[in-house]
Amino acid sequence: MMAVTAGMVKELRERTGAGMMECKKALVETSADMDAAVEHLRKSGLAKADKKSSRVAAEGRMVLAEGAGRAVLVEVNCETDFVAKDGNFEAFAGQVARQALATGGEDVAKVMNATVGGATLEEARQALIVKIGENVQVRRMTTAEGSNIGAYLHGGRIGVLVNLEGGDAELAKDIAMHVAAMNPAYVSADDFSAAEVAKEKEILIAQAQDSGKPAEIIEKMVEGRLRKFLDERTLSGQAFVKDGDITVGKLLKQRGASVKGFVRLVVGEGIEKKESNFAEEVMQQVAGR
Repeated sequence: MMAVTAGMVKELRERTGAGMMECKKALVETSADMDAAVEHLRKSGLAKADKKSSRVAAEGRMVLAEGAGRAVLVEVNCETDFVAKDGNFEAFAGQVARQALATGGEDVAKVMNATVGGATLEEARQALIVKIGENVQVRRMTTAEGSNIGAYLHGGRIGVLVNLEGGDAELAKDIAMHVAAMNPAYVSADDFSAAEVAKEKEILIAQAQDSGKPAEIIEKMVEGRLRKFLDERTLSGQAFVKDGDITVGKLLKQRGASVKGFVRLVVGEGIEKKESNFAEEVMQQVAGR
């Protein structure tokens, strides 16, 4: 049987991205047949990916890619914040975002089936799982196209895309930062459904009636509180985060701009997270789960 050399282990690592011990073991089991070892690791990666796929992956990174009037946000998840800061994880997430930008779509499966560097991104995901020992998932991606797209990432956890008509790049970026900080539900009050407005009005009326004031006073109270409720939850009605003396709506009007739409994504939102702590995360990494 051919001896397994350090050079062979290095070559296999470069081809598959798997860990050193995984590569050495694969070469030993395949009698140092490089192609067979690659196939062995890919099958192993798929098996490990399947095994870990049920584990909660609510941490991770929001990744941004921009170019030629288009921007894309991609959420890539892992199990711990510890791994979310790993260079291999960050590199993989960047690859996915660049491919998503190139295809201009929001179909995760299509992007993951694309070949990058001799392997599909799905195969790269499986190899990453083998390497870092955690479940890794590409959860979602969203794109925006237009002549003035504002894009902003906050701490790798919050991502925002704003599609502006008019204005300039600086204003688009400022509006994206505002959306990240203030989390408006809609662009304007007109975007609320009639049912949402009616429900809130019902709640406000019930609250106001407890005051014991006359009906006409209650009506004015409800109108004012409803207006405030809508303003606080809409982009145009909120006070601009960089200048509280002006609303975003007035700022846009002054600059001859309007917001066609926006999206705000937060890593892990909607995923039920497990309780853990940093010490446990470190021990899990040491154990090489």
